[in-house]
Amino acid sequence: MHLFSENLAVEISAYYRNLALGHGVVPKVFTMVNGDGDQFLFFIDDLAMEKEEEDQFLAYIVKEHDAVAYARGTLVIVDKSGQYVEFAVVDRDDEDAIVCSAELTRDMEDKPIGLTEFDKTVVKKGSIIFGGLFVPMSLTEAKIEDFESLWDEMKPKILQRSMGI
Repeated sequence: MHLFSENLAVEISAYYRNLALGHGVVPKVFTMVNGDGDQFLFFIDDLAMEKEEEDQFLAYIVKEHDAVAYARGTLVIVDKSGQYVEFAVVDRDDEDAIVCSAELTRDMEDKPIGLTEFDKTVVKKGSIIFGGLFVPMSLTEAKIEDFESLWDEMKPKILQRSMGI
């Protein structure tokens, strides 16, 4: 597993802890890092797309930026008392992926007040519903142009930094 994959798992854990406990929100997040260590992070809900098109866009971004690893996370609600922050880190060159889960506790006003430590599990990449973003896909020229325009529009809102060594 690439060093950046391990680092993404640690970083996303801290990021979600800060968002949940510091800001009271648990958005759907997508982040990726390329071989040079350039990392991009944004909220998936900002895309406002249907699931299929969202997956196509994310796969396009992974390919265009030559990602070596990506992570995708969300809030999973089992019932009123069972809520979890979960994310998976997928490595381009590894058959395994990292899945992390932490239980979220809310107060009577539905504000997040506690988040357990993230349990880390290694699973087969193919078992993750969004684990196939590295699989090549064909897109029409029009779709590629749409995705390029969307990416350019999003750039000012994207958290971008270098994880480079």
